[in-house]
Amino acid sequence: SPSQPGRVVTLLEDCGACTWGVAYEVCGEQIAASLQYLNMREAVLGGYDTKLVKFHPQEKDAEEPILALVYIATPQNPSYLGPASEEDIAAQIIVSSGCAGHNIEYLLRLADFMRYFCPQAEDKHLFSIEEALISILPCLYYTEESLEET
Repeated sequence: SPSQPGRVVTLLEDCGACTWGVAYEVCGEQIAASLQYLNMREAVLGGYDTKLVKFHPQEKDAEEPILALVYIATPQNPSYLGPASEEDIAAQIIVSSGCAGHNIEYLLRLADFMRYFCPQAEDKHLFSIEEALISILPCLYYTEESLEET
């Protein structure tokens, strides 16, 4: 079993940047329970700052942006790995797994989501990591298969 915890994509504060993704609306009785859970998972345990940002829905009938709560990584978080090359990040992903699954699947699903649901967003960093990961995988598979044969 992998010894590294799962690596997750984190938002870093950048005043001029735009982030693409999905926003979830929480209503009624769900609000308090959701905020309590997210605050514990992201802010207390995760070491993230919370911010309210303007969210612009893609729907054409959406007139005004809505406020959305986001969690932004801080370098003070003990799990924060800091900047790294795409190749180094891909190598970390290969050996990382979390309670929700392996990081390989996490990265590939995220890249697919961005490709199909946000085609206008050119996330070169994400796609470069995906490319680096895909280039490493055949080497890893070949090595494991070779070991089984001997």
